[in-house]
Amino acid sequence: MVESKTSNRLIHEKSPYLLQHAHNPVDWYPWGKEAFFKAREENKPIFLSIGYSTCHWCHVMEKESFEDEQVADLMNQAFVNIKVDREERPDIDKTYMQVAQMITGRGGWPLTIIMTPDKEPFFASTYIPKKGRFNQIGMLDLIPQIRKLWEDDQARISDVTNKIKQALNQKPSTMEERSLDRSTIDDAFHVYSQRFDDENGGFGRAPKFPSPHNLIFLLRYWRRSKDQWALHMVEKTLDKMRLGGIFDHIGYGFHRYSTDAQWLLPHFEKMLYDQAMHIMAYTEAYQATKNQNYAETAHEIIEYLQRDMMDEGGAFYSAEDADSEGEEGKFYIWTKQEIENALSDEESLLFAKAYNISKDGNFRDEATHKRTVANIPHLLHDEEKIAEQLGLDFDSYVALMDRIRIKLLETREKRIRPHLDDKILTDWNGLVIAALAKAGHVIGVPHYVTQAEKALDFILSRMRRDGEQLLHRYRDNEADVDAFLDDYAFLIWGIIELYESTFKTKYLQLALELAKEMIEKFLDEEQGAFFFSSHDSEELLTRNKDGYDGAIPSGNSAAVLDLVRLSRLTGDTSLEDIAEQTIRSFGVSISNSGAGFSWMLTALDYLLGPSFEIVIAGSKFDEQTEKMIDALRNHYIPTKVVIYKPGREIDNEIAALAPYTKYYDVVEGKATAHVCVEHNCKLPTNDVSKMIELLNSEETPTK
Repeated sequence: MVESKTSNRLIHEKSPYLLQHAHNPVDWYPWGKEAFFKAREENKPIFLSIGYSTCHWCHVMEKESFEDEQVADLMNQAFVNIKVDREERPDIDKTYMQVAQMITGRGGWPLTIIMTPDKEPFFASTYIPKKGRFNQIGMLDLIPQIRKLWEDDQARISDVTNKIKQALNQKPSTMEERSLDRSTIDDAFHVYSQRFDDENGGFGRAPKFPSPHNLIFLLRYWRRSKDQWALHMVEKTLDKMRLGGIFDHIGYGFHRYSTDAQWLLPHFEKMLYDQAMHIMAYTEAYQATKNQNYAETAHEIIEYLQRDMMDEGGAFYSAEDADSEGEEGKFYIWTKQEIENALSDEESLLFAKAYNISKDGNFRDEATHKRTVANIPHLLHDEEKIAEQLGLDFDSYVALMDRIRIKLLETREKRIRPHLDDKILTDWNGLVIAALAKAGHVIGVPHYVTQAEKALDFILSRMRRDGEQLLHRYRDNEADVDAFLDDYAFLIWGIIELYESTFKTKYLQLALELAKEMIEKFLDEEQGAFFFSSHDSEELLTRNKDGYDGAIPSGNSAAVLDLVRLSRLTGDTSLEDIAEQTIRSFGVSISNSGAGFSWMLTALDYLLGPSFEIVIAGSKFDEQTEKMIDALRNHYIPTKVVIYKPGREIDNEIAALAPYTKYYDVVEGKATAHVCVEHNCKLPTNDVSKMIELLNSEETPTK
């Protein structure tokens, strides 16, 4: 970035994205009263630019326009200019992204909105070049046109803003109640089936987004229906993604998405939430299939997080950029010569054969489609087959490739790294907490659970105002921005996973307390479902209610499943009532496009049953108690909750939280499983195999 001698008001902000623009000649303001006051006083429209620090096209627009003195002078004369980090203020982003989609039919970042001092938009676009190209207007032409419009035709502007406000305030026809049944889930499965790429895995054509929550939905569909095609779609996709260039074979972790259908050429950005959702998908796939490759992939992603994305306090940073030295992917790609310089002759030969490294390069440039001399390490077959092709036994192959990988990683670390967005977000950390806790108890690595607890401690100790109000963002020793629905829903998700990983009653208590806060702050008691921003948040043009599951599950979808699980854990049916009402509120939308609500349908599947509530009563250190708990963790039964009760020992805390456990004690002095199916309790058993038999005896959906 070219820095000017002076800085603008963004220099005092904490957001890495805003700080990237702190030395632009554009007179940027952060979102706040000062900017809007100035716009009213000077009667200027507002140029609102929304992006995030690892956004490739945000960098392009900055370099072309916001660092350019000519463009900056025009902007400063015509507008009051405001920069917003979409990850720090997702409420603002969601509001104006909705406007952009209404006006232009598309969205994305950087998002450009031009609006009145009263926050009423009349122009929207995404990336705008400095100079016009093809049919797209450039900044040099746009700014004078907007300035003239503002000065000469306020009536036209008012007409546009009024129409936008009316459209925003009109309840969408799809936001209507409808009861749903299992046919809705079947319909979504058939959509995925029709869109499935059986050659490469994944769904649809390029670009391909991993969307691990869709795979979890399909995995649970298979568990319920026994439809092997559902399992095939999951396994094929997980296998192909792990082999492809979308996975970082040197440093681990997944890139954002693939620009091609084969998962070879990624958009190289790495997002924290993607890592969390991948860990969960591979962990559940391992639990369901016992395929050790899936457990290994989860281990590798966690290794990446702990090495490159973890704050010393235990929480996790947000993202790593796609760009370094002004070039996307430069940090991750290799020439054949670079490989040969880092390795011995034998090592480089074997690595080139295994990972498809060639002198001419192994991919075509995304923009020019010309072959480059660069290589993205990737595999074409599973590693057992590659070892056989190389004439090595598998153990020797693994040991050799691990040594090679470490050498290449050490070499790569000498390069200029992509920018790290080191802000800590409650919602994305909630997902990581859930992923680590789940992986820790399913795969059997207690350290992962401990790491999840440490991340939670960070949030509870540093990201609550006065020890109470949950906050959204932490950076540079400062927490700020009141929490949104996603912060609550994802954090509760993580805490529930921690309870079932540790059986520490304090986590169940905390999850219930946060659920109560979430309901009080975000629930629309009149029309159902949860608003994204709280009842006492800053007033924007509209309050969003998101149900669509995009790159990650929506806050509403996560909240629904949280409330269902908490209801089953505690016996508090009022929580389940809210969950059911929320699903009905999105009923028409889900009926029209069920595949876009995969996590909401995962919650619906749970509600439709059969589902299981299991109380394990027994001494904490008893071998039989541990066997029962381990058996539950080894079996893939996603629609279950498990409560541990320490036998006849006094545990007033768990009895207070889950009163129905009061009489669930050990039988005959031995660890005992109390299994309930669809609220109908079976006879208690001391036998692990009998417990599993009870859980497997209700495989046909009951509703």
